Amino acid sequence: MKWETVIGLEVHTQLATKSKIFSGSSTAFGAAPNTQASAVDIALPGVLPVLNRGAVECAIKFALAIDATLNRINVFDRKNYFYPDLPKGYQISQLAKPIVEGGALKIVVDGEERIINLTRAHMEEDAGKSLHEDFHGMSGIDLNRAGTPLLEIVSEPEMRSSAEAVAYARALHTLVTWIGICDGNMQEGSFRVDANVSVRPVGQKEFGTRREIKNLNSFKFLQQAIDYEVRWQIETLEDGGRIEQATVLFDPDTGETRMMRSKEDAHDYRYFPDPDLLPVKHDEDWIEQVRATLPELPAAMQVRFQAEYGVSPYDAAVLTGSRALADYFEVAAKACGQGKLAANWVMGELSAALNKADLNIEQSPVSAAHLGALISRIQDGTLSGKLAKQVFEGLWEGAGEVDAIIEARGLKQMSDSGELEKIIDEVMAANAKSVEEFRAGKEKAFNALVGQVMKASKGKANPAQVNDLLKRKLQG
Repeated sequence: MKWETVIGLEVHTQLATKSKIFSGSSTAFGAAPNTQASAVDIALPGVLPVLNRGAVECAIKFALAIDATLNRINVFDRKNYFYPDLPKGYQISQLAKPIVEGGALKIVVDGEERIINLTRAHMEEDAGKSLHEDFHGMSGIDLNRAGTPLLEIVSEPEMRSSAEAVAYARALHTLVTWIGICDGNMQEGSFRVDANVSVRPVGQKEFGTRREIKNLNSFKFLQQAIDYEVRWQIETLEDGGRIEQATVLFDPDTGETRMMRSKEDAHDYRYFPDPDLLPVKHDEDWIEQVRATLPELPAAMQVRFQAEYGVSPYDAAVLTGSRALADYFEVAAKACGQGKLAANWVMGELSAALNKADLNIEQSPVSAAHLGALISRIQDGTLSGKLAKQVFEGLWEGAGEVDAIIEARGLKQMSDSGELEKIIDEVMAANAKSVEEFRAGKEKAFNALVGQVMKASKGKANPAQVNDLLKRKLQG
C-alpha cells in the first residue's frame, strides 16, 4: 500500500517584548531560577493580569505581514490543566476569538513554489520550566518563563513531507525575525515547533490519527523527528496495529520519538473566557500606525532582487533568508554594480568561509563594501577569479583594503598582451608535442598548454586573453 503523509505545524514564537504579557517582569534569558517571577506570574491570591500593549502590536504586525484577517475584537480564554510548572493551574490563551485568522506563506521546495495556508495565530502566556537533570529523585521548577508572551502560529495540515515542513518553518522563522517580533533564538526557546503528523492511504480523503511531536528546537530535529514518526506509523499500520492519538517527544540521541501522554482535545481543557481580562479592541488608526513600521517583506524583496539585480528566483530566495543577509547582499551589489556576481560571491565564497568559522553574516570579517570593491576589481580586469580568492583571504585576515592587498601581495592580473605573448611563445617552444597534438585535432592538448601558461605566469595571466592569444598563435 502507498501512503501519504499529512503534516501541520504549531509554532510557539516568543514575542520580542522586554516584559511579560500580563506583568512587568523581565523576559531576559539566563537569569537565576525564579528571579523573574512576580506575584502575577506565580498567581498569588488577589493579583490581576494587565495586557502588554507591545505584545498586541507584535501580533498585529504578523497579521499584516501574512495578509491575514486581523480580528478587531479578540478575547482571552483560560485553558485549564494541571502541571507543576503552571502555577495558576490554567494558561491564559485564546480559543474562540483569536487575534489572527487565515493568511498564507510561500515556500520553495526542490525549486518549486508552494503556498501553505495558516489557520490562526493567537496570543498566550508561556508556562514555567521543569528541570530534571540536576536533581536526584526530584524535579526543580523554574518559573522565570511563566507569563512570557507567545504567539502560537497554527498552519493548515497541508504539508506532505518533512522537507516541506522544514521549508515552512524556515520561512516562518525568517518572517518573524525580519519584522522584528521575535529574536528567533531556537536554543533559548524563542522559536519552538510542534509537529502534528499522520499518514493515510493515497487517495483517502479522511485524515489518519495524528500524533503531536512537541518542542522541536532545531530544523534538523524537525526533519529527523517527522521522518522517524512517518516510518513508525506506516510500519505500525502495515503490521496490523493502530495509531492512538498522543503527544510524543523526540530524542535526538536515538533519533526516535517516544510517547509522553495521550493527546487531549480542546474540550478536555474546559476553556472559558478569562473573567479578569477585557476583550481586546483595535481601532484603524492604531493598525495603520503599526503597518507604517513594517519593513519591505521577504516576498516583495525577492521580486525586486530579480528585477533590479538579475538574480534567479532561487538566488533571491536564498539571499532573503534573513534580513541581515539581504542587506549585506544589496550593499555589495550596489558597490560593484554586478548583482549576479555579487550573489555568487555571497552565496559561495563568503558563505563557505562563514560556515567554516561558525559565524553568522553579522559577524563577517569581510564587510559588504569590501566585497563589492573586490568584485569591482574582477569586473575591471584587475583580478582573475583565482586571484580574487587570494584577495578575499587577505580581507578575511584583516590585511587592509582591496587595492592595498593587491599591491602588497603582487596579485594584479597580467593583461599586457606583449608580456603574455612572450610567455605563450616560450610555453609553445617548450611543449612542441602538445602543439602538434592540438594541430592534429586533440582539443585536450589546448587545455594543457593553457595550464602551462598560467603556471609560468604564477596564476596572474588573464585567462580570457590567454585563450584568445594562444588559439590565434596555434592556428596561425
